[in-house]
Amino acid sequence: MKTLLVLNGPNLNMLGLRQPQVYGRETLADVENLCQQAASRLELKLEFQQTNHEGQMIDWIHQARGRVAGIVINPGAWTHTSVAIHDALIAAEVPVIEVHISNVHRREAFRHHSYVSLVAKAVLAGFGTHGYVLAIEHFARELTPLARLCTTAEVS
Repeated sequence: MKTLLVLNGPNLNMLGLRQPQVYGRETLADVENLCQQAASRLELKLEFQQTNHEGQMIDWIHQARGRVAGIVINPGAWTHTSVAIHDALIAAEVPVIEVHISNVHRREAFRHHSYVSLVAKAVLAGFGTHGYVLAIEHFARELTPLARLCTTAEVS
């Protein structure tokens, strides 16, 4: 069974409390449950983590190398500031999908730049917590040979 790693950065532990008009009322536990349900339905194993400490995030990314099939990451504010996380994602040599609950491009100008996007194969922003599910579903399509064949046949 393929494993996906879902990583969450600073302040995401405050989901449901912090700026619900921007991030909604779902808690991080709700998001984890949503992700676990999606992974189970798609026959994937899922590891779900959150930290407010950049070094811990980098350690988890390094440990993903050769161990997981993909990383879904919501780096929070590190999106816009962390060259170290950018470099760790490159070093991990694992496909990455960047997720943001809010549409960062409708927010403050400093949120419009992402160091993670330079590494990510895809970026989902503004889909709310459903963006996590979309990322997991995308990985499942890529990781399942039959799904790739069906997708190719549909396009032909």
